[in-house]
Amino acid sequence: MKRVLSMTTAIVLLASVLAGCSGNGNSNSNTAGNADASPTAGNAGQPASDAPKEKVTINLWAFTDEIPNMTEKYKQTHPDANVEFNTTVIATTDGAYQPALDQALASGGKDAPDIFAAEAAFVLKYTQGDASGYVADYADLGLSDQMVKDAGIAQYSVDIGSKDGHLKGLAYQATGGAFIYRRSIAKDVFGTDDPAVIKTEVGPGWDKFFEAAAKLKEKGYGIVSGDGDIWHPIENSSDKGWIVDGKLHIDPKREEFLDLSKQLKDNGYHNDTQDWTEAWYADMSGSGKQPIFGFFGPAWLINYVMNGQVKDTNGDWAVAESPTGFFWGGTWLLGNKDVVKDEAKKAAVADFIKWVTLDTSDTGLQSYWANGTMKEGEQGTKDSVASSVVMSKSNGEVELLGGQNMFDVFVPANDNATGKNLTQFDESINLIWRGQVREYTAGNKTREKTLADFKQQVKDELGIDSE
Repeated sequence: MKRVLSMTTAIVLLASVLAGCSGNGNSNSNTAGNADASPTAGNAGQPASDAPKEKVTINLWAFTDEIPNMTEKYKQTHPDANVEFNTTVIATTDGAYQPALDQALASGGKDAPDIFAAEAAFVLKYTQGDASGYVADYADLGLSDQMVKDAGIAQYSVDIGSKDGHLKGLAYQATGGAFIYRRSIAKDVFGTDDPAVIKTEVGPGWDKFFEAAAKLKEKGYGIVSGDGDIWHPIENSSDKGWIVDGKLHIDPKREEFLDLSKQLKDNGYHNDTQDWTEAWYADMSGSGKQPIFGFFGPAWLINYVMNGQVKDTNGDWAVAESPTGFFWGGTWLLGNKDVVKDEAKKAAVADFIKWVTLDTSDTGLQSYWANGTMKEGEQGTKDSVASSVVMSKSNGEVELLGGQNMFDVFVPANDNATGKNLTQFDESINLIWRGQVREYTAGNKTREKTLADFKQQVKDELGIDSE
């Protein structure tokens, strides 16, 4: 979900005997049933006598302990399971995860990953790009398009996880973004903190957003902390990605970021912070150089970042629909294509992936994740999930948001996000672009020079020519 939350900084190898697939070893017909089927029924409609007689070993690779920890809940909800999970966690710190994963996939054999995770920054490499040949189609695992439809999975997640119409991965979270704002500042400037009203003050569109910024500035407030706060909505609402027909393409909406970023800086509409810095966090608690109205982000920004930073502003926040649809982050779950060669392993892999990504029952991972009930008797963190069906029947009330049900906003936010403008080079190109834009807004170079330097740096570092 987010590398900053990784609890590991090196390769951690965990081996534990956990739970796995109930049901039988033939997943061609038995996993295409309703995703709401009881998890303990495993692959629906098959007699228990067909269950694998020998324990199936599943190699699970991830870059945080989030998915490995899910296997514990899987064990509880699948008492008849017959799977051993060998879990490998490698942090994305210093880019360690992908090379190790690629080598393990290429080497194959009994030690190769059977299931592995990929985050938004590099998932397209495995669903659509250079490494997609290692990945099984969900259909080959018996996970049908109808199951995806029945679960109400956010379309952007499906698009990112698909190649040529074949689904290869799904996220368990949904990371559609909203505008997260201070209630007290909203009342002072706009006379209300009602999300239905605030969304019309800050959008739709960037013209409305900057009209709101001017009103806020008149009363001594910044609208966002730094230009990075508007980059994610701009990046992930563009019509095209960075690469078109093998060449660097600068979408007009992304090029406009140069002008919008400069407008923020020149008018003092932000505190000129950079995301993931102490100054950025300070603005969440209201201790920056000027009070900041809001941030753009998904539910995880609220739950896992702001929650530890807001301090005295806890409860003084709310979420409204963003001026433009976007998503930010997420973790996709993929299966190795070689698992289909072994019927028992295929069934086990399919059942776990199904439980994590498609099961909309009260004992599916999606329900536990949305309601914060992963640990029995303990209220955990609530999060936006991929299934709109699950969120529609879940309680998304959050203390940080003054008791607002955040799912009322994040369900449409997920629907408004698009997954059709990503490339496998986004992580590298975004770093180059953001650095060049800051040089421009600081007055160190002209707009023309900035664009020229950006194109040259992409060519020098990635070997990609411009259009």
